[in-house]
Amino acid sequence: MKSFDAIVIGAGQAGPFLAARMVEKGMKVALIERKFLGGTCVNAGCMPTKTLVASARAAHVARNGAVYGVNLQGEIAIDMKVVKARAETVTMNARNGLIGWFAGMDGMTVIYGHARFEGPKTVGVNGETLTAPRIFLNVGARPVIPDLPGINDIDYLTSTSIIDLDTLPRHLAVIGGSYIGLEFAQMYRRFGAEVSVIEHGPKLASREDEDISDAIADVLRSEGIDIHTGASDIAFARSSHGITVATDSARIDASHVLIATGRKPNTDDLGLDAAGIITDKHGYITVDDRLATNVDGIWALGDCNGRGAFTHTSYNDFEIAAANLLDGDDRKVSSRILAYALYIDPPLGRVGITEKQARASGRKIMISTRPMSRVGRANERGETKGFMKVIADAETKKILGAAILGIEGDEVIHGIIDAMNAGTTYPALQWSVPIHPTVSELIPTLLGDLKPV
Repeated sequence: MKSFDAIVIGAGQAGPFLAARMVEKGMKVALIERKFLGGTCVNAGCMPTKTLVASARAAHVARNGAVYGVNLQGEIAIDMKVVKARAETVTMNARNGLIGWFAGMDGMTVIYGHARFEGPKTVGVNGETLTAPRIFLNVGARPVIPDLPGINDIDYLTSTSIIDLDTLPRHLAVIGGSYIGLEFAQMYRRFGAEVSVIEHGPKLASREDEDISDAIADVLRSEGIDIHTGASDIAFARSSHGITVATDSARIDASHVLIATGRKPNTDDLGLDAAGIITDKHGYITVDDRLATNVDGIWALGDCNGRGAFTHTSYNDFEIAAANLLDGDDRKVSSRILAYALYIDPPLGRVGITEKQARASGRKIMISTRPMSRVGRANERGETKGFMKVIADAETKKILGAAILGIEGDEVIHGIIDAMNAGTTYPALQWSVPIHPTVSELIPTLLGDLKPV
């Protein structure tokens, strides 16, 4: 049996950085990863997909160059092999950077293999048993494959496997109208494929307010994406042309199908029962406000704990654990103000609660909206789709939430994120003097238009 001061299972966005901090403190740490360092973000999520989004935007801008007085001769050609290779390079650079970083750390042992608990303090991997007083789980999540008629008879894609595609689909059918599916839908439409989005629910991006969801749908439809919401009886069958996707109201002749119906935690094959670790009905590891499981000395970080499904929340889990265990602090998950983005173009930046949630809370609230067509930067760029929206508490004057669907919305939202984290009231933020011409300069004006509802 090999002994360590700490064992980290999974090398996503929380575990490796926590391991590095513990090594800096002179601890002996084992980092176990069954596949690739960097987790979903580096290998199958943020980095490769946003690289693909950038290639798709380049195609879109080139295709619309005449609007800006830039005339290109002939059709815009997409070399999907180059597109894929570029994304792969970005991934490999990040992965190899982690490999090199860990190789230079005394006290860090990186083990590639499938770890399983043998007891509360022991883990088996590659035929060996490891033990440590502290064990951290950062095992991430994977795509959910729904049990739909005919799904096992077709060769479907997931958000992981589609990244390896180096040819352009004739017609991509995306099953699922949430964040991952919508990003791939617009991306492949811009590459030149016909695209259909099939969503069981009544609207796209169901987490958002109805006006945001409607605006997202308008953006995608304006680029020629076919959207089917409220779809039921979804079924698949092979055809002479590829794959037939049938619903209660549509029949789609697709060449490729992307399943984007959610993700589930990678917790079903870790031997959690042997350690006595409790999970909820969806397989997420139950943790307290400081990310500790029900078993003393075991913590769960990142996607597998169900407290956040983003790279930045996973990294914040690392920050919370490190602050509490290594720096004598007392940080809590409940103090985190959730923010995220949807990387269609234009992007959606979101923070805090929605209008629907604010109304349901019973607070006296104020709301303001402003179309992106009123933003100078948007007009100068010729990108006026979308709008800004902010919700505030009428009594405390604190900002409760905001959504910016529009050019640079994923960056502009950070001004509001920072204000909310600092506890700044909206009247104080109104008196900031933003730079002109930017998208952010409209935030004081947006706040000035807040009205009670």
